[in-house]
Amino acid sequence: MRTAVARRNEMLDTFINNANSGLLRIYTGTRPTDADTALSGNTLLATLTMNATSFGSASSGVLTANAITSDASADATGTATFARLWESDGTTPIGDFSLGTSGTEVIVNTTSVVTAAVVSCSSFTITNPVGT
Repeated sequence: MRTAVARRNEMLDTFINNANSGLLRIYTGTRPTDADTALSGNTLLATLTMNATSFGSASSGVLTANAITSDASADATGTATFARLWESDGTTPIGDFSLGTSGTEVIVNTTSVVTAAVVSCSSFTITNPVGT
């Protein structure tokens, strides 16, 4: 299936409304199969807070996050490997995302997190692909 850009944008805009004031939590370890899979052996390194309006409107099948509040004091030391976006209740998962210092969905200042250090996110994009 190949989806029209307008439909891809519509799906993204509907999907992401639940992320307003949500939490972007950064973890160590293997990224689970999907966001419905319980975390197992993953260490929570940092929790960043999404803006009250988390993303702008989708364009060309891409959502771009508005400003994200940094975590001023990381919870643990470890190598950040992925991020999970949670609704504002902190218990309802939205999705898991690739994470790194470049070329990933979530761009952070470092993947080598140290307890009590600042962890910031400079970019977070979600793409709804065209399909095959």
